[in-house]
Amino acid sequence: QVQLVESGGGLVQAGGSLRLSCAASGRTFTAYVMGWFRQAPGKEREFVAAVSRSSSSTYYGISVKGRFTISRDNAKNTVYLQMNSLKPEDTAVYYCAATNAISTGYGVPSIYNAWGQGTQVTVSS
Repeated sequence: QVQLVESGGGLVQAGGSLRLSCAASGRTFTAYVMGWFRQAPGKEREFVAAVSRSSSSTYYGISVKGRFTISRDNAKNTVYLQMNSLKPEDTAVYYCAATNAISTGYGVPSIYNAWGQGTQVTVSS
């Protein structure tokens, strides 16, 4: 099982940027599709973005498309989420996730079999 540790969260003003990182250890990083999800208080976990094993494909949730960019560095066993033009509604705990499943859709939390502990992102207005 792969272990995941997120970092990079914090407090930022609306319109600002943050970059989240997720370091993976324990198993072959390139065996996993990597994703980011977020969860705000009282809301369901929401798909943010995913990146394929070779970085050839990326997927984004509707609410972040055009503002967020997911990337991975397989040499460093790390996945990133660059968040630009942040809005107060982006405030949530952000989770890194990994799946070794072959799927037609990576926006479903249930297909991911490893999760990080989460990092808080707060966007002030």
